[in-house]
Amino acid sequence: MPWSQTRTSTTSWHFALEKPGRHPINARPEPPFRRSAARRRVILGAQLFDFPHDPVMIKAVLFDLDGTLANTAPDLGNALNRQRIARGLSPLPLETIRTEASAGARGLLGLGFNIKPGDAGYDLMRAEFLDFYEERLCHDTSLFPGVAELLEQLDLRGLPWGIVTNKPARFTVPLLQLMGLSDRPACVVSGGDTPRSKPYPDPLLKASGVMAIDPAECIYLGDDMRDVQASLAAGMEPVIAKYGYLGSVSAPESWGARYLIDRPGELLSYL
Repeated sequence: MPWSQTRTSTTSWHFALEKPGRHPINARPEPPFRRSAARRRVILGAQLFDFPHDPVMIKAVLFDLDGTLANTAPDLGNALNRQRIARGLSPLPLETIRTEASAGARGLLGLGFNIKPGDAGYDLMRAEFLDFYEERLCHDTSLFPGVAELLEQLDLRGLPWGIVTNKPARFTVPLLQLMGLSDRPACVVSGGDTPRSKPYPDPLLKASGVMAIDPAECIYLGDDMRDVQASLAAGMEPVIAKYGYLGSVSAPESWGARYLIDRPGELLSYL
């Protein structure tokens, strides 16, 4: 399916699918921005989104993993600080690490050592980081408050839900097992399962294909700008988890998503 890059009012690029007879989703008119849970219900109604084409009932919910379903920053931070301590550097506080946790090894190594892919020694540093992380994969990791209750409500409503993450399957699969979630998602798409990862739409399109649900009938909850970009490119409605990590590049209100939530349970107002 063809896609193109379109410029938004922010400094980021968003990928918009070009479908016959349908405008790119990020070219739609902007509706009134929600100010409260009550205001949001008025805008959306009980089960409908205001899409640029005919409204559709949401039939599935997809989630990012790190910073959206699970608070993985403590264990990711432990791996980074082990590296720093081994090199005579002081450990970074969790509050600092949290801002880059959704960016994985690339973001955390950049934070901890000012090193990036392509730099001398980066690949070795990345391999060491991942080995350290694997040793302590779920020691201090837990679901965010309210996530367990949200997933239970989705199950009770008969709404399938899945996980789409850039985290490699090497870590995603055992982590979900350790958190007791391995048998519950309708699909799990990890980093490496598609030729391109987020911000490209490939992982989200794969997930909707596995569930046999049209992308326009899915919403995607994430905490990173790439989550919004991938969701828009796939033709899904993005929702930003403001309780997540969010990064430090720009304010989430500028990412191009219409809807943001402060707590996981607020997502139920959209369904």
